[in-house]
Amino acid sequence: MRYPNLLNADEIDKMKAKKTYSRADVGFVIPALPGMDESQIQTPCLVIDLDRFENNVRKMANELRPFNVTLRPHAKMHKSVDVARRQLEFDNTVGICCQKVSEAEVFSRAGITDILITNQVCDPSKISRLCGIAQSGCRVTVCVDDLNNVTALAEEARQQKTHLHCLVELDCGAGRCGVAAPTQVLELALAIDGFDSLTFDGLQAYQGSIQHEKSYKKREEVMVGVISQVNSSVASLRNAGLMCDVISGGGTGTFLLEAASGVYTEIQCGSYAFMDADYGQINNQAGQRLDQGQWENALFLLTSVMSTAKKGQAVCDAGLKVQSVDSGLPTIFNRDDIRYISCSDEHGVIEDIENKLEINDKLRLVPGHCDPTCNLHDWYVCIRSGKVESLWPVSARGKAW
Repeated sequence: MRYPNLLNADEIDKMKAKKTYSRADVGFVIPALPGMDESQIQTPCLVIDLDRFENNVRKMANELRPFNVTLRPHAKMHKSVDVARRQLEFDNTVGICCQKVSEAEVFSRAGITDILITNQVCDPSKISRLCGIAQSGCRVTVCVDDLNNVTALAEEARQQKTHLHCLVELDCGAGRCGVAAPTQVLELALAIDGFDSLTFDGLQAYQGSIQHEKSYKKREEVMVGVISQVNSSVASLRNAGLMCDVISGGGTGTFLLEAASGVYTEIQCGSYAFMDADYGQINNQAGQRLDQGQWENALFLLTSVMSTAKKGQAVCDAGLKVQSVDSGLPTIFNRDDIRYISCSDEHGVIEDIENKLEINDKLRLVPGHCDPTCNLHDWYVCIRSGKVESLWPVSARGKAW
């Protein structure tokens, strides 16, 4: 049997439809089968609570309805065709974001027809593959911040007899990619506009470094400056006769500020669908934590207790190899009597002062950072009311090219 991470999304869908997997595969190829109880799932693995996930996706679509913006969820968070398809069911959702060319290829091959790559694509081989996605019929948009890159994109698109859409990336405080001055934005936009194989659509204006600031007031103060910077660039473009139809940006921490600005046209949130422990700690406008007043934890790292040999602690099977702790350790869902306190490669240490935990007890951990945690797994086990309803492959896992 070929391993799932060597199959494309369509092949995996066919295998699922044919019910190729059996109980003999559980624990080697897959962590569970539909119909199993949650207690039978092989751990450690990622679990999606479908009711909570569906509530989050529906709520984001509804939150944005009063504003003149569309939603373009970021698929780099979940890397799942199945998740993206469910997000795209809402009429105010126009497409998805990806971060890498190979990631975008997974989604385009699965039939998603509108993809924004919120990143620069500069390597000649990657540019060729990017144009191949566009040639297949997918509407492809890419970010630029370099004149030579604009020329390279245009030439390859011309040679492949296809077309690319471009956003000039504005460095609005994250200090990574992008240009900051309106004159630089205008220079790039004019260069794009000069090629028949490219279309200048507008600006990428995502302030990534402020998303996890706990204080809503501080996030709001930063975004006032960002919106002013965007307006300056838009004015410069319009004075030169260039339309700026798209202003794209916004994350789970600031999306309502962009949506209500009257400037942004589309929002790129990702983490809202799953909600991790780090995002959950920041406050919304009402002073509530995001995971208590706005979004529900829907993604969990299911783990099993494997040792209680020492008093006051237990050890579980979820260590560094199945989660990212760059944004902090996971929290234990719906438990305030025990605490995940440290981890090594294959072990997680849980403080259990009252010695409540027993061998084989299962716990739901809320990952500190969902994006890199998801990229470590092959499957999402989707559960509803304590039963496994389906398995979704992490379709673009490892697609970092």
